[in-house]
Amino acid sequence: MSGGKVGKLAYKPVGILLGIGAGAVAGFVFKEVWKLASGDDDAPNATDEDRGWGEILAAAALQGAIFALVKAAVDRGGATGVRKLTGQWPK
Repeated sequence: MSGGKVGKLAYKPVGILLGIGAGAVAGFVFKEVWKLASGDDDAPNATDEDRGWGEILAAAALQGAIFALVKAAVDRGGATGVRKLTGQWPK
């Protein structure tokens, strides 16, 4: 098996676990940022009848940005860890 495949195989289970953790962290961070930004404990859902379009779309954009940032940081950290363990960057 080539070195690249070893790195890729080593990263798969790590990537799955990191993805689950990233989702949980991103959800927590979003809730805290939303509280600070809006003063409201609960972020709006898309179907929340009492919230306006602006608030719904702002919450969705913020949540997406936070999730993408956390996921990228966690994925990059996981790939770096796999390279340290295997000598190969997962592809």
